[in-house]
Amino acid sequence: MNLEIDPDLKYCPQCRDEYRAEIERCATCGVELLSGRRMLEMEERQKARMASRSMTISPDDELVDIRKGTVIDIKQLQSLLEKEGIPALAVGDPASCGGGCCGTGLILRVRMEDARDAAEVLSREYFQSTRLADHDISYANEVLNTAALEATCPACGCRFSTRESVCPDCGLCFF
Repeated sequence: MNLEIDPDLKYCPQCRDEYRAEIERCATCGVELLSGRRMLEMEERQKARMASRSMTISPDDELVDIRKGTVIDIKQLQSLLEKEGIPALAVGDPASCGGGCCGTGLILRVRMEDARDAAEVLSREYFQSTRLADHDISYANEVLNTAALEATCPACGCRFSTRESVCPDCGLCFF
């Protein structure tokens, strides 16, 4: 995403939302905002790092697997990484037919030194494509304990009686 950064405003380093100078935290991510000047410095460092990165993967490079998936998913992620200046290989999964046609038939690989940047790009893409950044996932680890009197819905956070089999707020079915 190419957006013009104003040095006098503040920005979220995760979702890159723009804020007035007096705001301290991102409303979406909850993280501390950076000044426009710091964001510009960060971008310049990243551009320099990307410019020095070779887009050719050699046989001597140590590679790590970062994602397994279908041909279309892996090819889309490979393209996304390349747009961000990170070379990636899509290789057949030896646990499948190896041709990439069966279910999760491909593995996405990057150089070890690019793994952190690749993970950041894929994480950002995941949150944007699933819209999870827009949702409260603080209840996601809740577990329905039928021995308790009340439960918390892991989807919406609603408290309800364990005698009910459906969350009265969002309709999530438990039994």
